[in-house]
Amino acid sequence: MNVTTDKYFTQNNICCLYNSELFHRFVPEMLTSDYWQQQDAITGSAQGRGTTWFIRYVNDEQENEQHWVLRHYYRGGLIGKLIQDSYLFNGINNTRAMREFSLLNLLQQWQLPAPKPVACRVTRHGPFGLCYRADLLSSRIENSQDLVAILSKDNISDDLWQNIGATIRRFHDHGIYHHDLNAHNILINQQQDIYLIDFDRGEVRQANEDKQWKENNMARLQRSFLKELKKLAVFHFTDRHWQLLHSGYTKELT
Repeated sequence: MNVTTDKYFTQNNICCLYNSELFHRFVPEMLTSDYWQQQDAITGSAQGRGTTWFIRYVNDEQENEQHWVLRHYYRGGLIGKLIQDSYLFNGINNTRAMREFSLLNLLQQWQLPAPKPVACRVTRHGPFGLCYRADLLSSRIENSQDLVAILSKDNISDDLWQNIGATIRRFHDHGIYHHDLNAHNILINQQQDIYLIDFDRGEVRQANEDKQWKENNMARLQRSFLKELKKLAVFHFTDRHWQLLHSGYTKELT
């Protein structure tokens, strides 16, 4: 964690961590969509497990404009239908938001292509504060689309397929486990740069001792392509494309 710029904010049942260099004045309400709606600063949204909000923030002190992504943490699967967004509290550093914030900081230190952490918030609730809800602000990858959106319109070049595989390999060589590696969590911008996003439940693992988690990660990604192929009327993905991606993943990196 970058201790020179990251600061904690605590107030009653709320604990936040934020990059103080990015804010003129931080308040925990900045981790809610209501705050940005009142500021007329929401530039768009996307639907997934919940709503992801795109934020435009102008730092008056630095006279610059920043673009962020606000995400509330929601549970998936069957339990998510019963307990939508509440998690058992087991220490502030073990919360989903704090762990992802810290991991994104580490990815920046290692110069891996991923969003920058901006701020996160943990709000405890329930008897004795045994549960919590959480939110995360991160930087937006400008002028980008996720791979599913791109492939539903057109094909991409063989070189780009290989570069996707090589990018994933960079993360794996650093021991970065992506819990939900799928085609929606791969972004490509107008310069053909490749980014991975959504590191909820991600972690650092042994890069060289255990290869099984890497193979499982790649298998999950392949299943996500096949799922979209069945679901969408147009989706430019074939076995050949997977082989290109995999060849980019397996070749020696320079």
